[in-house]
Amino acid sequence: PIGVTGELCIAGDGLALGYLNNDLLTEERFVPNPFGEGKLYRTGDMASWTAEGEVIYYGRKDSQVKIRGYRIELGEIEESLLSFGSLRRAVVNLHQKGSEKSLVAYYTADGTVTAGDLRSWLQARLPQYMVPDYFIELDEFPLTGSGKIDRRSLPVPEAQLQAYRSPETKTEQVLARIWEEVLGKERIGLDDNFFEIGGHSLKAIQVISR
Repeated sequence: PIGVTGELCIAGDGLALGYLNNDLLTEERFVPNPFGEGKLYRTGDMASWTAEGEVIYYGRKDSQVKIRGYRIELGEIEESLLSFGSLRRAVVNLHQKGSEKSLVAYYTADGTVTAGDLRSWLQARLPQYMVPDYFIELDEFPLTGSGKIDRRSLPVPEAQLQAYRSPETKTEQVLARIWEEVLGKERIGLDDNFFEIGGHSLKAIQVISR
């Protein structure tokens, strides 16, 4: 119906027969056309009709994720990253390890750009739940045979611990132990940044409660 968001599909004489040498993807995307003859191609793009017959494009179907109770458009985070200026490309992925979900930002840049720079930039523009847990700089993005970014080949994030400097006071020792328990890590030191080693808002609440 008009104004309702759905998946953009294409049919007609100009439609391809399928993906070359990829029967599995062809079967998934080229489906029987319920409105006429031939096949219907599911683009994976989300859109809606206007009353004037125009199409409003909202983004990729697979770019919307749900994490910690929030629905997030990954493309919105990517646009905010690219507005930093010195980034050439940026991609945000959802990484899941067990039941733990985290947002990971991958980027290529001109010059030196740190995770702290990008985290501060996004925190001033987006809600905290949309700020990625990890930032990974790449020399180049892995590409598929068709030249698109190969998201499945992006590196798995790892917490970047600073050179270890041991907690000194009793309070520091207690806090470090709590961080280690909540984050599931060992030897957390005085210079480690909670959000750069896997922390997020829900884990922060666990730390506060302890």
